[in-house]
Amino acid sequence: MTTKTITIAPVSRIEGHAKVTIQLDDNGNVADTWVNVVELRGFEKFCLGRPVEELPRIVTSICGVCPWSHHLASAKACDAVFGVTPPPTGTKLRDLCNSIAFCEEHILHFFFLSGPDFVMGPDAEPSVRNVIGIANANPEIGKKVVRNRFLGARMLNIISGKSIHPVTAVPGGFSKPLTEFERRLALTMAEEVLEFAKFAIKFAKEGVFPKYLDAVKALAVIKTGFMGTVAPDGSLNCYEGKLRLMKPDGTYTDFTADKYTDYIEEKTQKWSYMKFPYAKSWGEGFSMDLNDPKGIYRTNTLARINVADKMATPLAQVEFSEFRKSFGRPVQLTLLYHWARLIELLYHAEHAVELLNDPEITGKETRVPVKPRAGRGIGCIEAPRGTLIHDYTADAEGMITDVNLIVGTTHNNAAINMSVKQAASMLIKNGKYDQGILNRVEMAIRAYDPCLSCATHNLDGTLPVKITVTDPAGKVLDTLVN
Repeated sequence: MTTKTITIAPVSRIEGHAKVTIQLDDNGNVADTWVNVVELRGFEKFCLGRPVEELPRIVTSICGVCPWSHHLASAKACDAVFGVTPPPTGTKLRDLCNSIAFCEEHILHFFFLSGPDFVMGPDAEPSVRNVIGIANANPEIGKKVVRNRFLGARMLNIISGKSIHPVTAVPGGFSKPLTEFERRLALTMAEEVLEFAKFAIKFAKEGVFPKYLDAVKALAVIKTGFMGTVAPDGSLNCYEGKLRLMKPDGTYTDFTADKYTDYIEEKTQKWSYMKFPYAKSWGEGFSMDLNDPKGIYRTNTLARINVADKMATPLAQVEFSEFRKSFGRPVQLTLLYHWARLIELLYHAEHAVELLNDPEITGKETRVPVKPRAGRGIGCIEAPRGTLIHDYTADAEGMITDVNLIVGTTHNNAAINMSVKQAASMLIKNGKYDQGILNRVEMAIRAYDPCLSCATHNLDGTLPVKITVTDPAGKVLDTLVN
């Protein structure tokens, strides 16, 4: 019999809304935990009955934080439905936008969302444990962070006309070519972001990570498999390639995204509006038991570093080699998602500069024509938060009849719940906890940089509503549940 429930609501510094429920036993130790995702977007239903070509525009509204990821995955799914391959320039423009969006998002998460825990300290007062606290403590760093996020948004605006809710990735390619003037302007900005990426990883390696290595080796550590996208030579590729599903022992299987249902299956739980994918190809079922997990894998930055054999850019390869030499493969330390995030920031900044120096990037042929037809198309890219899959089926008139979305955060859902349980169980003993301890439980979630509004597509037919009636002093008078 449990004696007390601890609720963390809302979980702070994440995209979307969630709460953590921690049940204690009679001795004040953790009996169980749940990460309750308490919002529902349901874009899989919004898309039904729409023309295929509309979806790359519609799905950007899933989230204002990661619209480019959905935009590009959707465009790739549409390509597959129509049976077309974009010309090289169109593909490279999409890839370029993806890398720039990665830079913007990784800067956002490390410095705005997770960074305060490390720069200000996990026990700091919430009033200063935020990006404003970082800016006040380190004004020059704060200026660099804000400027380089601005540069990311500005580059996307130059290339596509919009930085948020884009429309330029269309079935068959990209709707507009990049002019030479735009290329030079964007290149100058990309080179500045690259310099910032160099600074960021040096700053973290010298001034942040060494302080918290003990916490890294203990907090939220779980044993899982991993999944990410690699190029034919095994290097990291976030726009196209084959999916690599790695078991906890480091062995792996490569497959193309159109075969994902042969390897991945989705479960539901009544206490979350998120689905729970697991590796059905392992043949072991699904279990979030910390001592005997089954079918659990992770995506996102650490997963991609684990599954990749190497990095495709020189500076990122140096950092990748150092990371692998220090921590091995696969790495199970959850807080190292942050270190991996900065390696990726460096890679994507390098990749953006490479693409902007590619003579084909200003080519005039950016798209091929498409015609409506019945078919199924699967688009897959790596989003900042993990592997993103868009799966569309259309009828002969080109109208959408079925949609399935599996986003990075959905892949990580089971692992997030396991990480929270491990962290809470380690930190809360004999009923004793404080604000700093509860923040460390939240840190287990923030490591994954979850985007919950993207991930909420499960509904069992009921919308649970709880209304609490209190008097002016806060005393509960009645609780109404539907």
